[in-house]
Amino acid sequence: MRLKKWKSFLSIFMASALMMSTAAYGNPVVITPLEESQVASFQSGSPAQGQGPDGSYGSSGTGSVGGGADSAGVVSSTGPSADNTNNTNNPSSPSGPSQTADGTAAGPEGAGSSTGVNPGNGTGVNQGTNQGTVDTASIQQPAVEAEGAVLMDAATGNVLFSKNGDTKFYPASITKLMTALLVAENCGLDDKVTFSATATTNLESGAVSINMVEGDVMTVRQCLYALLLKSANEVGNALAEHVAGSNAKFAEMMNAKAAALGCTNTHFTNPHGLNDTNHYTTPHDMALIARAAFQNDTVKTVASTRTYTLPPTIKNPSGLTVTMGHKMLNPSDSRYYPGVIGGKTGYTSKAGNTLVTAVEKDGVRLIAVVMKSKSTHYTDTKAMFDYGFELAKAGALGGSGTGGTASPSGSGNAGPGTTAGKGWIQDSNGWYYVKDNGAKASNEWITVDGVTYWFDSNTYMAKGWRQIDGKWYFLRSNGAMARNQWEKVEENGLWFYLGADGAMLTDTITPDGFKVDGSGACVQ
Repeated sequence: MRLKKWKSFLSIFMASALMMSTAAYGNPVVITPLEESQVASFQSGSPAQGQGPDGSYGSSGTGSVGGGADSAGVVSSTGPSADNTNNTNNPSSPSGPSQTADGTAAGPEGAGSSTGVNPGNGTGVNQGTNQGTVDTASIQQPAVEAEGAVLMDAATGNVLFSKNGDTKFYPASITKLMTALLVAENCGLDDKVTFSATATTNLESGAVSINMVEGDVMTVRQCLYALLLKSANEVGNALAEHVAGSNAKFAEMMNAKAAALGCTNTHFTNPHGLNDTNHYTTPHDMALIARAAFQNDTVKTVASTRTYTLPPTIKNPSGLTVTMGHKMLNPSDSRYYPGVIGGKTGYTSKAGNTLVTAVEKDGVRLIAVVMKSKSTHYTDTKAMFDYGFELAKAGALGGSGTGGTASPSGSGNAGPGTTAGKGWIQDSNGWYYVKDNGAKASNEWITVDGVTYWFDSNTYMAKGWRQIDGKWYFLRSNGAMARNQWEKVEENGLWFYLGADGAMLTDTITPDGFKVDGSGACVQ
């Protein structure tokens, strides 16, 4: 009851604010909750092209969901709109996903907008050659304090920002991403790894370890979690011996793989990144390695996991729970960045802080590398990600194109006039999809180019929260089903987790170790 009264009060307050904003600025100001990137939840943008059904990022086109009758088991939108918002029914429970004053579904905050500070010594896209005809002059470049950094568009390999990107630095433990990639490509996850005396003793003083000793045995899968979450150096040695017979032979494989990925200033001598004057890479080369690593499902899964329990060993008879050290993956940490899908930390006295991070939002995946940092590695990474998603909003990512008629999937089968009138079609009310039999998709899921969309009973592509067959889903601003991620509802400040099938998890433990209650809300 109290919640309903507050909602009425908030609705009146927000409506008044909207009228005052209109009077002050001459144009309606839509108060939109921030999604994962401090970008309005329903701004457009496609997975493949940085564009969505509404046109290029930032447009206020007509891509919102059209109206239509509700169907059994489905909460649909209430009608077409031209303000790029979604009028969506939301759970009536105070703790469930809910609407904001303008009817849009809320999303998490904390990232994605420009930092508003002058650039450091790096070079962004608007200092080099602008791609297409997009004006990026108003997008301020990130102020990066680390000595070296690169921001890369993972889809194209284009460098969006670089500071000493081709300068050689010591990588420290971000080396382990290359180790994990080679192991994932050359081993079965259930293969047994036996630790030798050499693997467990060939470490410098103070090196991170999990106290493995000669004769200990773990599977490759378990070793990968120890390697990437705990950064256990003796595990790197053991994996290298398992794959190649010795660290030296494994280093040869690492260097060959680096060359195959296009790295030109990289040389590895060991699988863990401990100090060696001949062990180095560059921010750009490391971004290429990270790009490949996060294309590997095994590496991506391990590097996105927050906690994992290792089996009993000689010195850990009760087993050992290891926790991811990358702070941007932890929703409880102030450095958390929604959309981060994995990463790796590193530190030695010579390397300083190093950090590799991958983030994905609205189909745009970015890779950030920071090297030789003095404790600014997280703020530098956030600044680069904010910059990258501002570029995405502007349609400035390489290979994106800038027109307003790209389909949500970017598949090329799009827009009025396509052959036989099939595939993605856009009209004044939004996007719909014509199937091979000539019928419009309606009240059903459709998967196009690996991305899943929901089409309401009115045949238009849905966005925002939808309850379908009793389960809640979140459809991104480009219509794509959100999976394996958190969504925050600004109205009540609660977080909800969308599982691997897109459905909101309830009354369970999420893959990253958090409990959600019966309504789906995260229990702190």
